Amino acid sequence: MDFVIFILSLGALIWGSDLLVTQSERLALRVHTPQQLVGVMLVALGTSLPEMAVSMAASIYTKPQIAISNAIGSTIFNITLILASVFLVSKELKPKRDFFTKDSIWMLAPILIFILMISDGIVSRFDAALLLFFMGAYIYFLMQDSNTIAQEALTLTPQPFGWIKTISMIFSALVLLVLGAYFTVESASDIATGFGMSDWTVGVLMVALGTSLPELIIGISAAMKGKADMAIGGIIASNMANITVVIGMAGLISPLKLDSITYLFDIEILVGATLILVFITANKLYTKVAGMILLVLLGLFLDHTLRGL
Repeated sequence: MDFVIFILSLGALIWGSDLLVTQSERLALRVHTPQQLVGVMLVALGTSLPEMAVSMAASIYTKPQIAISNAIGSTIFNITLILASVFLVSKELKPKRDFFTKDSIWMLAPILIFILMISDGIVSRFDAALLLFFMGAYIYFLMQDSNTIAQEALTLTPQPFGWIKTISMIFSALVLLVLGAYFTVESASDIATGFGMSDWTVGVLMVALGTSLPELIIGISAAMKGKADMAIGGIIASNMANITVVIGMAGLISPLKLDSITYLFDIEILVGATLILVFITANKLYTKVAGMILLVLLGLFLDHTLRGL
């Protein structure tokens, strides 16, 4: 029964996130919010809403391992599974944006900062605020960049607008997110207990994979349509949000305790995958070979995690 609740909860999270993003975009454009700002926020935060909701719920219900492992696992899956899939399904990827000079440091820096933060075994509220500040700086940078990939996110065509309908849909989306996050955390924790697994293992594997589905769908769809900048840029922005906003919001609610030595392998995979992505962007190796290398890294991650069950 816990598995059924878990799957339904993930469905509610994904559906609620999609609904909230769509209706928020419509509302923002209605009140004449600059389109570039709307696009930036959608790319940077939209696909990370499921992870954010789960980690905040986990923090509220004092399950810090799920809060952190969800963000770490999702970032790993974004690179090793989703980006690899983008490379493999695309006939040819030639992004116009220079992701190395414009985005790589923004993606790598918060991960290195996060590792320094957990060296004392806790993500404090000050640490969390610093991570959120870093995300704010990245959004400001994107806003100043006239060639930002965020503009590609604006795919909504003008439609008749109704205040009551839009506000009701936003409220419904928030309800789905809250309930979905609560039952995802509770069912995941029950699954861990029932099978003798740790909250960390369930979070870094099951929850992270489930909450990464929006990125997977968007990334593959964008790649098949030839939108290389959106496919790659969306993954980088999502990773930024996972480390800065997802962990940051959870840490603001309650300081997150973590024994980094116990979960050193997963942290090493996180850093390794990020460094490989930096190398790919530096040398513009958007190829199927790069995709296969990322899948090998995914295999190592899954082998280690599954052997620990």
